[in-house]
Amino acid sequence: MAIRVMLVDDQALLRTGFRMVLAAQPDMEVVAEAGDGLQALDILRATSVDVVLMDVRMPNLDGVETTHRICERGEGGPGQPKVLILTTFDLDEYAFTALKAGASGFMLKDVPPGELLTAIRAVHSGDAVVAPSTTRRLIDRFSTVLPAATPAPLSHGMERLTEREREVLTFVAQGMSNGEIAAHLVLSEATVKTHVGRILTKLELRDRVQAVVLAYETGLVRAGGR
Repeated sequence: MAIRVMLVDDQALLRTGFRMVLAAQPDMEVVAEAGDGLQALDILRATSVDVVLMDVRMPNLDGVETTHRICERGEGGPGQPKVLILTTFDLDEYAFTALKAGASGFMLKDVPPGELLTAIRAVHSGDAVVAPSTTRRLIDRFSTVLPAATPAPLSHGMERLTEREREVLTFVAQGMSNGEIAAHLVLSEATVKTHVGRILTKLELRDRVQAVVLAYETGLVRAGGR
């Protein structure tokens, strides 16, 4: 079955460009479009969607609040779609607030088409996607307010993680893929995937994005800890 995608952006020309890219894929279908968050929520109440490509800056209701209503308040309609944020602004506050609002990914609009398609498929399959540049900027921002030399506090269920799982979580928070983590720790990619799955289960997290946010908030990612 094709991945049902909704485009939410106040610029019609951009929606047209995204629609052309997605229409060329045999496993994707654009089933709806909206020019702002309020219109998107109205459409979602009657339309089954798998992945929403969400702009941030829009009139009436911005992408962050719309994402919150979809992901946290259950206003995403019958399909309860995943949200992939797309924006022209590589700004930390947008990334962090969008991820906290429940988005499964955050990418810039100038991402190559191939990477966008990969991200949509990843989000649809339950994975999470954050542009590496955004992850690095988030780390740079939060490292200034997180402890530089003290152990990460054992809160939010962190005490349930093994030493290896905390190590893996640190690398996840630095934006590394399973393959990159596997190479760094000299493990198989399947083993790393198992560790990530256990981390999400123990911490009761939805996906890798929530794991990244929690790593910042608990101080697991800190200055000098990259």
